[in-house]
Amino acid sequence: MRSIWNGAISFGLVSIPIKLVNATESRSVSFRQIHAEDGGRIRYRKVCELDGEEVSQAEIGKAYEDADGTMIPITDEDLASLPLPTAKTIEIVAFVPASEIDPLQMDAAYYLSANGVPAAKPYTLLREALKRSDKVAVAKYALRGRERLGMLRVVDEVIAMHGLLWPDEIRAPEGVAPETSVSVREAELDLADALMATLGEVDINTLHDDYREAVEEMIAAKAEGGEGVAPPEPAEERGGRVIDLMAALESSVRAAKEARGEAGAAGAAAAAGGDAEVTELKPRKAAARAPKETEAKKSTARTAAEKTAAAPARKSTAKTSTGGKAETAKSTATKSTATKSTAKKSAAKGTAKKTADKATEKPAAKKTTAKKATPRKRSA
Repeated sequence: MRSIWNGAISFGLVSIPIKLVNATESRSVSFRQIHAEDGGRIRYRKVCELDGEEVSQAEIGKAYEDADGTMIPITDEDLASLPLPTAKTIEIVAFVPASEIDPLQMDAAYYLSANGVPAAKPYTLLREALKRSDKVAVAKYALRGRERLGMLRVVDEVIAMHGLLWPDEIRAPEGVAPETSVSVREAELDLADALMATLGEVDINTLHDDYREAVEEMIAAKAEGGEGVAPPEPAEERGGRVIDLMAALESSVRAAKEARGEAGAAGAAAAAGGDAEVTELKPRKAAARAPKETEAKKSTARTAAEKTAAAPARKSTAKTSTGGKAETAKSTATKSTATKSTAKKSAAKGTAKKTADKATEKPAAKKTTAKKATPRKRSA
């Protein structure tokens, strides 16, 4: 691999000559601009806007555009005179746990190669020190005319460096999160956990760019004089639709299981005489509470019905006990007994009838005595 920068790693008083090599490459298919009418290439010419003349690369310099549009020329000598201690050095400033590096800061990746035989020993020393400490090195370096921040770590048996954005280059996520307050139910979290467990893990080396492959197939078909590939069926519109989250999660779990071949795993294992391992969904906490709430509502309804049925009985008992204070006390005792047991209620009714009969006989006797006493007074 061709190196893009030569310098050294500064590790305290140890200097390690290295070469910087790109660790990544773009595999995306690139296109050229053409004249649609005749297929001619479209090229850009660098033209001075003051005199309209085309300018060669040797005549092009640098300038900084001020806020009012004024151009401030900057020469290579101006930049070379600036104090830049990391111009040819990757200066390690600290060793920190990898968890302290925010992935948002990650930028381009490079491999650091030992430059020459004398660099092998200090290079190996730094590599093994990074392995044993289980830390990464934070460093400053200069590349393409500016100072940058980097992170050194071990990949296989090579020291790799990730360019890092400066902390003030990371935007705060203001206004990105949903503004409305949303609550998530336990049942929804249970289904989300089940979906995550069903999807499981993946070997990232098996993933590939399907779109790039389709573009390459289309180009190959056109190069052979064909019409390319057949257009796919239009995808279902999903944006802006209100969906049932629970139903969507349940459907996703089923689809993921079918994609992994788990839908008929139990039947296939039984036919083969083996055991099947099936991922079971976690019990829903909300569903577990539902029977208790329903039972409590039924119990409350029964209690209310018993009170309603007891109310007319109390009124009836109070009406039949108008014979006196003693009969009222007996009726009250009968009323409380009737609420507790159906058998006692029947006994109380019998007692109430006897009391009513006695109360009826006493007034009749008084009327008879009054009728007999009236002739005696007249004869006198």
